[in-house]
Formats: sequence, structure tokens, C-alpha cells
Amino acid sequence: MPIDTSNLSNEAYEAVLIEAEKLTHDLTLHFGLLSHRAKDEADYLNKAKILAGQIKTLDEYEAEDYLFGCKVSLTKLHATLDKIISNIDRVIQIPEKKRYYEFGR
Repeated sequence: MPIDTSNLSNEAYEAVLIEAEKLTHDLTLHFGLLSHRAKDEADYLNKAKILAGQIKTLDEYEAEDYLFGCKVSLTKLHATLDKIISNIDRVIQIPEKKRYYEFGR
């Protein structure tokens, strides 16, 4: 059964969605929708890491199209995606039992 972003731990939510939102809500939408294709938080984090890597391959025009016409510098986009990947690696190191789930699991 797919999960929703409310099923993510605070650590995972902040690592991916809050970080994406710092750049643009349009990027956050893609990472938010990804949760509906994940079976659990570990799967979501794995898929989010893959998505971040895929987005990094886009050129300036493809990135603008992907972000619904939102123009962002590739440098800022790549820095945000690198930070998301780094954040995911940090969250993965935290045992699930020690993560905080605001809305339960």
C-alpha cells in the first residue's frame, strides 16, 4: 500500500520536502507525489535519492519545463539536490525506531 507524506518521519520530511521547498514549491511537488509510489519510508528515501540524481541530468530548459515553467539556476538546483541526497544519507543512518513520526506510521 502506498504511503503519503504524512507517513514520513519528521527527519525524512525535513530532509527532502523542506529542503526542496527552500528552492521552489514546484520541486517540492515532485518529491511529494513520489510518496504515493513508495511502499514505506525506506522505499521513499531510496526513490527520492534516485529522483534527485535524475533531475541533476536535466539541462536548463528541461529543468524549467520539469519545474512547471519556474526558472531556477542550475547551480542552485544542483546544490539543493546535493543537499537532499546528503540529508537522505544522514536520515538513513538514524534507526527507524529513533525517528519521530508526528502522525504515526
